[in-house]
Amino acid sequence: MRHILVLPAAAIGFALCAQGAAAQTAPAEGEVTILGQVADRCLFTLPSKIIDLGELSLPGTDGSAGRLDPAKVNGATETLEGWCNGTAATMTVEALPISNITFTAAPPAGFDSTVNYTATATANSVDGSDGSASPGAGTPVSVGMFAGTIPVVLSAASTPGGGIMVAGDYQGLVKVTLAPNVTTGGTQ
Repeated sequence: MRHILVLPAAAIGFALCAQGAAAQTAPAEGEVTILGQVADRCLFTLPSKIIDLGELSLPGTDGSAGRLDPAKVNGATETLEGWCNGTAATMTVEALPISNITFTAAPPAGFDSTVNYTATATANSVDGSDGSASPGAGTPVSVGMFAGTIPVVLSAASTPGGGIMVAGDYQGLVKVTLAPNVTTGGTQ
C-alpha cells in the first residue's frame, strides 16, 4: 500500500513544478534608481592679479606737474579667470580708492593722497562696475553659467581736489565677487 501512495504524491509534485514553470514566461525585472546632485558653485581659477600703474603724477614744470596723470589709470587692465555652474549666478564689483599708504594723514590744502576711479569687470559678456568714490559694492549683475576670463578695466580716474599728489606708495583694490545665488527649496 505504501507504493500506491508514493506514486500519486510524486505525480502531484511533478504537476505543481510543471505548472510553476509554465507560469513563468516573462523575465522578472527590478530597478535601482541612481541619484546625485551638483551644488551651485562659483570659483576663481586665477583669483588675483596686480596692476602696477607706476608713477601716478604728471611730469613737467607747468601748472599740471605733480597732479594725477589720469592716463596712467584709465585703460589699465588685468584679467582674472573663473566659472559659475548655476544659471542664476551673479557678479559684483567693488572698487576701493587708490590711496597713499605711506602718508596716511589728511593732506594739506592743494594736495591729494587718493585717486578715485571706476572699475568694470566683464564675465559672460555682462559688465559689472563700481566707482571708488562711493563706499560699498556696485549693483550685482546676472552672469549665469559661464567659464572663462574676467577682464577688469579701470577708467574715470580723478582726485578729490585736483591737487598735487602727495609723495608715497599708493595702493587700491578691486574686489570681484561671483555668487552662485543658491536658493532654498529647489535647484537652479
